[in-house]
Amino acid sequence: MNKPIFHSACPHDCPSTCALEIELGQDGQIDRVRGAIENSYTNGVICSKVARYSERIHHPDRLTQPLRRKGGKQSGDFEQISWESALDETADRLLKEEQRYGSEAIWPYFFAGTMGLVMRDGIDRLRHAKRYSGEHKTICTTPSFNGFIAGTGKLAGVDPREMADSDQVIIWGTNAASTQVNVMSHVLKGRQQRGARLVVVDTYNNATAKQADLFVCVRPGTDGALACGIMHVLFRDGYANWEYLTQYTDDPEGLEQHLKSRTPEWASTICGVDVATIEKLSHMIGSTPRTYFRLGYGFARQRNGAFNMHAVASIAAVTGSWLNRGGGAFHNNGDIYHWDKTLIEGLDVCDSDIRVLDQSRIGAILTGDIQDIGDGPPVTALFIQNTNPMSVAPDQNKVHEGFFRDDLFICVHEQFMTETAMVADIVLPATMFLEHDDVYQGGGHQHIILGPKIIDPPEGCRSNHEVICELAHRLGAKHQGFHMSARELIDQTLQDSGWGSLEQLEGSRWIDCQPAFEEAHYVGGFAHKDKKYHFSPDWTELEPQGFGPKDSVIPKYPDHVAVIEESTADMPFRLVTAPARHYLNSSFNETPTSIRREKQPTVMVHPEDLSAIGVHNGDEV
Repeated sequence: MNKPIFHSACPHDCPSTCALEIELGQDGQIDRVRGAIENSYTNGVICSKVARYSERIHHPDRLTQPLRRKGGKQSGDFEQISWESALDETADRLLKEEQRYGSEAIWPYFFAGTMGLVMRDGIDRLRHAKRYSGEHKTICTTPSFNGFIAGTGKLAGVDPREMADSDQVIIWGTNAASTQVNVMSHVLKGRQQRGARLVVVDTYNNATAKQADLFVCVRPGTDGALACGIMHVLFRDGYANWEYLTQYTDDPEGLEQHLKSRTPEWASTICGVDVATIEKLSHMIGSTPRTYFRLGYGFARQRNGAFNMHAVASIAAVTGSWLNRGGGAFHNNGDIYHWDKTLIEGLDVCDSDIRVLDQSRIGAILTGDIQDIGDGPPVTALFIQNTNPMSVAPDQNKVHEGFFRDDLFICVHEQFMTETAMVADIVLPATMFLEHDDVYQGGGHQHIILGPKIIDPPEGCRSNHEVICELAHRLGAKHQGFHMSARELIDQTLQDSGWGSLEQLEGSRWIDCQPAFEEAHYVGGFAHKDKKYHFSPDWTELEPQGFGPKDSVIPKYPDHVAVIEESTADMPFRLVTAPARHYLNSSFNETPTSIRREKQPTVMVHPEDLSAIGVHNGDEV
């Protein structure tokens, strides 16, 4: 007997946003989850975490009942309450804090626990309607996005499926074999069909590096130096495409002059890559017109991350590889979708005078740092969806100190009892992606994908959208979006954005939004007003500002910006928090197979460094 097959999209914080086929068992529960073979990017390939999703969605430890904390913030003592009581108490406390300190004392805090537009971004509609404090979403992508846009003028690049048409793919700063398996499947096509080379640039010898023809191990935060050393060689040895540079870039002569002092020897002392390898990689790039730069997020997660991204992306402009199929650069396709999210986010009631708080600084904000909260009131209430800041936000000591404040009210809407839920005053049980309707966009590809409700949630779980609308009613928030179902929001947003209707998307399952070759390769010019790739960008045009300490010097051209923490005799190591293969941030750490495969937390240290401090492989540290 054939089991029914349904289609959806992976909701997790990953650029792949895989198109899925969902198989239901006879009991109506999720059985198998696999990649949609007909989707040209997913192409039937998904990660093992999501393939085992039945372990997560049917996990016995899921939250299914609203909870109220009984003891102190660190007591872990909760009692079950009704949904009506939970929502009433949350709304009452938010109204009291608003009356006491003003609306900015309340901070709706969220991130990418789901990437669905309705369930992720709907919290902003409540924020804007109530004039609560805004949120700068800086934890993950701000430096890398700004660095790429600084050069191209737009967050969009070459069709990622063109990796199969490349003669050389350079995966820079992402462990794709563990975290973006679809990247590797398209690279594999190029290797099998064209004999394409794979080069990996990263900070450690990871699963992707082990498959490379050339692995280049770079010190954390020094990718800009390596990129400059490469471009020095390209100019020096005649690989710079001057016809392309003259037509498509803003100041190639100035860049060449700047790079004369950025020799491979100079770069090597900073990035730790030996001179011979820098020379070799430079010649490989210069002699291969179809070189595809697949740029990840990892190397931009530094104080100088935006500058590193800009420097690395600039290599493709020096060689002119953008003009070739299978050549150019790609980081994220966020700007191809032209969404109108007015209904979802309440953009029509957004007050630009309301303060905006940096989500990465939540620890400093909750502990009252005046530089972060400004002239506004202290944050005395948090409403949290789609993130676990007690585990993942920077400066954990400050974060914990802030969350442990007795006067801070916290409501957390979650699927499991996370570290953040454990310190909440009210905990609300949330649905998972197969239990509600949503729509997704691929950051790492070019598809809009529908994620319809396929199964009913456990009794007691409610979706993000339902909770936001219920709170809005109790708080007196006014907006059309609070009176629409998730399906109605999806339908109207698709139409407002020029992508047809929900009915059409249900028929096609996804929309391939890939721009034509000429647009994706910037054949008609880049997205800046002057149509040039900017080697010398105006960084003040990019938001938010602040790429490093306030007294740092912004470079005129690609460079190594020395604002990172350098190792010292007292602190000789730099921690790279690389993602685990079987977890995703703090998700999947409750599923049995992921726990079994990850085993225990480990740290990877170079053997010479271990020997110097008298530690041996396998020691507990």
